[in-house]
Amino acid sequence: MKVDIRTYFHDDTSTFTHLLIDTATSYAAVIDPVLGFDQKSGRTDTEFLDEILGDIQRLQLTLLYIMETHAHADHLTGAMYLREKTSAEIVIGSAITEVQSIFKRVFNEGEALATDGSQFDRLLRSGDTLVLGESEIGIIATPGHTPACVSYTVNDSDVFVGDTLFPPDVGTARCDFPGGDAGTLFDSTRTLLALRDDVVLHLCHDYPPEPRDIISCVTVKQQRAENIHVHDGISRESFIEMRNQRDSGLEMPRLILPSLQVNIRAGAFPEAEANGVSYLKIPLNAL
Repeated sequence: MKVDIRTYFHDDTSTFTHLLIDTATSYAAVIDPVLGFDQKSGRTDTEFLDEILGDIQRLQLTLLYIMETHAHADHLTGAMYLREKTSAEIVIGSAITEVQSIFKRVFNEGEALATDGSQFDRLLRSGDTLVLGESEIGIIATPGHTPACVSYTVNDSDVFVGDTLFPPDVGTARCDFPGGDAGTLFDSTRTLLALRDDVVLHLCHDYPPEPRDIISCVTVKQQRAENIHVHDGISRESFIEMRNQRDSGLEMPRLILPSLQVNIRAGAFPEAEANGVSYLKIPLNAL
């Protein structure tokens, strides 16, 4: 059960998209794909996704799954574009329905947005599994950053953790978005850090605090020893105090408003109006 993991870095949003390949069968999955978006013009682009699709074609892979670790607030997902190009299934944690309900109210969507997760092909719960050729992908619920965050384990050796953990010198994700909770995030980090020392954690972002090469993965052992927010010895209470205080001073992510309107739809745009154009809302003084 050997896998190959290829990682792509989207510079504009500091996001890692991972291509997971079961080498025995050439079946593949993409984790957290990014759709390019220029907020000033309102234009999207698929250059980043097309690079990944080019590698999938060149390597003669069959894409089975497009896997979202959560509904991202910092980039638009490219899941729908990849599904249209490959017929792969879009999968996400089942608690996406809670996130949809929260942001249906924020954006006053009315009946325009279903909140049953039906935009996605599979809703996964902790303990579920997916088969990728000869490899097995397990699902661990890791909420806290959002209610719907999940991590994907591959053959008990690699885990894709989304925003739950960042590189050790960056720490952990914020918890002040609607539905987030610092105590819940701490519990989720402990679940991940209870895995074997040599398990490799594949990250969704890196925001280097000082000049260094970007880090896309790190072992459980390294995180337990070095993570500035959740290394061994940090109490749940002190983490909650730190996280809440830190989050209170953070600005909202640059793309949170466009991202969430698209991402809770699995990457689809809001329904086009009579002129054939889709529009995104900006709720004033709502966040």
